[in-house]
Amino acid sequence: MVAKTSYESSRVRNSKVAQVAGRAGMACWGLVHLVVAYLAVQVAFGDSGQEADQRGAFEEIGSSSGGQVVLWVLAVGLFAFGLWQFLLAATGYGWVSKKGERTRKRIGSAVRGVAVIALGVTAVRLVVGGGSGTGGDQTQQEFTAKLLSLPAGPFLVAVAGAVVLGVAIAAVVKGVRKSFLADLDMSDLPSGTRSTVTWLGRVGYIAKGVVFAVIAVLLAYAALRSDARAAGGLDKALRTLAAQPFGVVLLVVVALGLAAFGVYCFAAARAHKS
Repeated sequence: MVAKTSYESSRVRNSKVAQVAGRAGMACWGLVHLVVAYLAVQVAFGDSGQEADQRGAFEEIGSSSGGQVVLWVLAVGLFAFGLWQFLLAATGYGWVSKKGERTRKRIGSAVRGVAVIALGVTAVRLVVGGGSGTGGDQTQQEFTAKLLSLPAGPFLVAVAGAVVLGVAIAAVVKGVRKSFLADLDMSDLPSGTRSTVTWLGRVGYIAKGVVFAVIAVLLAYAALRSDARAAGGLDKALRTLAAQPFGVVLLVVVALGLAAFGVYCFAAARAHKS
């Protein structure tokens, strides 16, 4: 009995450590969005030497004074955030009463964990390899090319585009309905900031939905033309927005939305239920 109690106490303590580290990592996730928003504004005004995506954000940070140290901190934070997402995927969302919704949230956390840890690996490679590797758009195009080379390749790319579109719609709906608030304990935040956090979350999720929708359209176009070069990631999505009528205004609005999500992450890192 004593051994069992000791084991359970250790497990709880380790879980708390993972949560604290994960919350710090979520703040790092927010910082990445803020830098991406900054790069998007530069793209809007035709003054960006970096890709306006997460890798570009890492390169921008790494080029600053003390940037290599910051990149290491970001990498560790992103690994911690990813592991926290895996913890949520395994045992989290107990406050969600509907089993189906709880399962969807857990799957979402698992996918987010994989994506975030992959970004952490990218940050480490930039520090260790001095910026070697491929950008987000090239990676997306290589993945699309591999799908197109398979039997029924264009169909598979179209399916991938439909999945991304589903993610985009889910993000917009999450922002419009404010359903993200169900995962927050707002009592942990100062009373005067709660409406601001709600606004930041709504704007942030809608902006992310817009970006995912553009990526979905690019994938659909690549499927239609059977041309992987038509696909792209976050950087190409933002540049596609900039190329539209009133594109500068549109891209600045989206950039502000991404910045809003970045700030929201700082609050959510403190208030997220566990």
